[in-house]
Amino acid sequence: MAREMCYRCFWPKPQCWCDTIIPMPTRTHFVFLMHPKEWKQEKAATGRLTHLCLPNSVVHVGTEFDSHAAVQALIADSGNSCVLVYPGRDAVNLSTGAWPRGALEHRRLVVFLLDATWSLGRKMLRLSPSLQRLPRVVFTPSAPSRYLIKQQPHPSCLSTLEAVHELLVALERGGHDAYPQPDQLLNLFGRMQAFQIACASDPARDGYRRSGYRPPAERKPFRGQSGSRRARVFQAPAA
Repeated sequence: MAREMCYRCFWPKPQCWCDTIIPMPTRTHFVFLMHPKEWKQEKAATGRLTHLCLPNSVVHVGTEFDSHAAVQALIADSGNSCVLVYPGRDAVNLSTGAWPRGALEHRRLVVFLLDATWSLGRKMLRLSPSLQRLPRVVFTPSAPSRYLIKQQPHPSCLSTLEAVHELLVALERGGHDAYPQPDQLLNLFGRMQAFQIACASDPARDGYRRSGYRPPAERKPFRGQSGSRRARVFQAPAA
């Protein structure tokens, strides 16, 4: 018999997160561009959980966004300052204070994030020239990924939730936004993983693992980023 689901957080109702989430208002408008596989198949979708914490955010599902009316309206709006969180030679590292106060010139900062595996995210970008033309921003992570139940393809790769946490830390430090509850996202991330680990260690449940999850530092690195099907969204420090 199918479990009753919460169609807001997409978790079974006994494990619903919604009642424990406190909305965090931000001046920045976050736009999560989510791959359909992430939307339909990913149980531990950190992008969806992050969206629930941020009332000034939206999720758009697709593989290309040049024909997406809502995305193109955001990009075309002269009152917006749109950026894409993605590594690149000309990307601005927000952690270094490269943006002085007042750099937005009273425009609204709109941050686009590709919520997909590394390989699928690159394909989404390739299919969307309008996203390719956006200025890019990155940050220097304050810590390696805290993901215990999945392996990242590179030490600088983070989950969507961790990436937004780091972005808000950098934006608040630069005077561009406020981050009123800096512990909520990471605490939610930890609770979600603790539940998954408890399920995986229970022999009576589907997905039981005879051997536990190894700490990230003890795992062998992937041979190449593009071969990883499990890598989450990717933020790297500027070169």
